[in-house]
Amino acid sequence: MMPELPSRLASVGLRLRPEVAADAAFLHHLYAAIRWPELDASGWPDATRHAFLADQFRLQSRHYAAFYHDALFLIVERAGEPIGRLYLHRGTRDHRIVDISLVPASRGHGIGGGLLDMVCAEAAGVGRTVSIHVESFNPARNLYTRKGFRQIGENGPYLLMEWRPGSAASPEPGAERSAAAPAPAVPALPS
Repeated sequence: MMPELPSRLASVGLRLRPEVAADAAFLHHLYAAIRWPELDASGWPDATRHAFLADQFRLQSRHYAAFYHDALFLIVERAGEPIGRLYLHRGTRDHRIVDISLVPASRGHGIGGGLLDMVCAEAAGVGRTVSIHVESFNPARNLYTRKGFRQIGENGPYLLMEWRPGSAASPEPGAERSAAAPAPAVPALPS
């Protein structure tokens, strides 16, 4: 069952749809755009970065398919164009956000916060928690904290954060806007 997109997101032309094979190029680009800045210190030339990120994307996709085969793999669209992804596994006690990612130009506009609110509302309606793994250095951690997520575990660079029904959320709509970072420059993928 597809989650119901909050009206404030739907009213600005956003929609969710199931991921299809034709989304592969977009998903690869999205992954590269998110991870590109982490490789700045490597000194690697662009071709090496692209090859590394292509391998990492392939491995991540394989992992998600193996361990979350029954999850919802959703594409976030604005005006018919893909701008992100939401991967959601609905367990018996917990809704696990496997991945939530937006292209850099779509960050800081309340979309990520709205998607989190949607997942949390759905989970609360069935008495479940929501959890997500996030890297300790990821700026999105601030958004999760504002939305009431708390750290409950740690595994290497990943923190396990959890939201429980009744957790405090951001008191001001669109608070995630202040966390917007400039979009990193990612050279075009080789053809």
